[in-house]
Amino acid sequence: MRVDADLGRELDGVVARAQSLELDGYDALWASETGHDPFTVLAAVAPATSRVQLGTGIAVAFARSPMTTATAANDLHVLSGGRFLLGLGSQIKPHIERRYSMPWSHPVERMREYVLALRAIWAAWHSGDRLFFRGEYYRHTLMTPFFSPEPSPFGPPPVFLAAVGERMTAVVGEVGDGLLVHPFTTETYLREVTHPALARGRELSADPARHCEISLSAFVVTGTSDEALHLAERRVREQIAFYASTPAYRKVLEVHGWGALHERLHELSSRGAWEEMGTLIDDEVLSTFAVVGEPAEVAPLLRERFGGLVTRLGLYTPYELDSASRLLISRELRD
Repeated sequence: MRVDADLGRELDGVVARAQSLELDGYDALWASETGHDPFTVLAAVAPATSRVQLGTGIAVAFARSPMTTATAANDLHVLSGGRFLLGLGSQIKPHIERRYSMPWSHPVERMREYVLALRAIWAAWHSGDRLFFRGEYYRHTLMTPFFSPEPSPFGPPPVFLAAVGERMTAVVGEVGDGLLVHPFTTETYLREVTHPALARGRELSADPARHCEISLSAFVVTGTSDEALHLAERRVREQIAFYASTPAYRKVLEVHGWGALHERLHELSSRGAWEEMGTLIDDEVLSTFAVVGEPAEVAPLLRERFGGLVTRLGLYTPYELDSASRLLISRELRD
């Protein structure tokens, strides 16, 4: 199992942070599109690192044309010496239409076509063949030598897609190289929903036998003191409640028979009662979505829960976890 880390939201010190995480032995560092452009962040990090993989986790696909994304991803793959992982997500309709002022429709079908368009663009650059991609949502039929980059010696970057529902997960199996599992998942959901959906998609793939990575940033409740553990538990309850209130994630709860919990949380979220929402996450729900324990206990619990289900693992801690504890858990996961 590969062990990954998140670069965080702060631009200040991001290069030094990346260098430190690489020295700590992490396999990949992910930059998210929350306040900053992840491609820009990784462009700064790439020349300052040498071994660790660098990924967008995630970049919002529908905020960009496939050509824009293909160019940025190709550049980062070359700049990093073939270490780039392109992680994409769809976001949701209000953000695409009202934040990005971009079109929204049929996200599953659009994402499938988006990835196929990326692959067509990269193939044209690498082979020199004519670019001719015509789909329902995207058309790319013009590429002149002046605008075409030199063929990459590393080939195209792997494409990871974020997915929760079965249909989007199946798209990953069909056209993707990796799945970015949403933190709001459980062992049961991975076994009963995610893996079967990936398998169905793989049956439609041009190469059904190809390897597809599964990456998860798992909820962890831990701390080195009672006070720290209590704070971590409260913050994770609140984060689980936030995700559980989102209609798109309701099915994860329904697999466990907790559909009514979504209704209560959704109603509270519509009133902005965020703190009250966290109190509805009882111990059973908490322990189903999160690993809870002292730092030395976390790695064995994560391996027991997710071993064989994911190929890459990171820690989702919506609280400040001291670096020594984080490093201890990560090293024990790799051992």
